[in-house]
Parts: sequence; C-alpha cells; structure tokens
Amino acid sequence: MVKVNKRAATQQPKRIDYVRRGPGRIELRRFDPARDSFDALTTMLHRAFARLGEMGLNCTCVDQSAAVTRSRATRGDCYVAVCDGRIVGTMTLYAPDRDSPCELYRHGEIASMRQFGVEPAWQARGIGTLLLAFADHWAATRGYAELALDTPQPAAHLIAFYRGHGFRIVDFMRFDGKRYDSAILSKPAVAARTLATWSQRLELPRRQIARAA
Repeated sequence: MVKVNKRAATQQPKRIDYVRRGPGRIELRRFDPARDSFDALTTMLHRAFARLGEMGLNCTCVDQSAAVTRSRATRGDCYVAVCDGRIVGTMTLYAPDRDSPCELYRHGEIASMRQFGVEPAWQARGIGTLLLAFADHWAATRGYAELALDTPQPAAHLIAFYRGHGFRIVDFMRFDGKRYDSAILSKPAVAARTLATWSQRLELPRRQIARAA
C-alpha cells in the first residue's frame, strides 16, 4: 500500500485547475449524472476516436451507443475533464476485472483504465497527461501495484504517447469482435504528492452514478 502524506490529506481540498493555450479552466472530477449527460459523453468519445475509425480500427468507442457508454462507465469509476460546463476528456478506472478476457486485467494487483479519450480540439494541451497522472494516483492510493490499459497495435501514435508516460508493452491480444490486435501496456502505480489533497474532492458516492443506470 502506498502511503499518502496525512498532513496533506487533511488540508482543505484544492480545486483542480488546468490552464494552457486557450480560454477556460479545466476541472477534473467524477462524472455526475445529476449534471452530466451520457449522450454528451458518448458523442465526445465518438469524436475522440474518429481518427482510429478512419484507420479502419473498430474500437468500441468509435460508434458505441450511449447505453454502452453508461454500462462501461458505471462498472468502474468514471472521471471527466470539464471546461465551461463541457466535457473535454474522460476515462473510467477499474479495480481488478475478474470477467475480463485480458489476463492482466484479472490480476488482483492490477487496476486498469478504459474509455479514455480527449476532445480532438483539446488534444495536445496536456489534458491526457492530467488524466493519466490522476489515474496513476488513483491506482497507487488504493494499493494496486500497476496501472494497465490497452490500445490498438496499429495506432503507433498512441503507443508512443503511453510509452512517453512510463507505460511498457507487456502483451498483445485480440479482443472478441475486433479486426486488430491490441497492445496491453502497464506501469508501476505511483501516488503523486501534488494530487494527494485532491482525492477526497474528486470522489462522488458510487450510488449517485448507479442511479443513472
């Protein structure tokens, strides 16, 4: 278990802000069905994955329905990056998934990240890096040894992005229904000291998400 600085954790939670190259301020928080829309989340994911669709990669997020988005989001902890009330990035974090066809995702010491995407107009502004940093922190503070994810093997730009953030390729597999092999990547989970005071503010009771299902 990674220990979090207790003094920092008891301080007044700080707002998570990110400002760079453009108007507005980014807030990272749990998806809240009382004010967020699964339809809006789905259409943002469609735009984020459009490039992969154009490459002929039938990723789930390319054309999934809002019902599928909701199902995947409510099976884990869904977070969103929001600017001026609009979702510009998202990810869903999972505890060990005993039903996953991926052996690594079933491992008791492995957390995983799925349904990760950033609005195309907001890419290359650090939002993906912010999401990955929080995912790393989320996994470490819950005692997981590694954070894992998968991405299409033909998407060299995505593999390079994840490698640049400390992930390494540990396996390849083809998920049911896909026309491509996926690279399975993983990295040791590390708690970021600067994120320690934000974790409590980010947590939204699971029952509030469940009600939207």
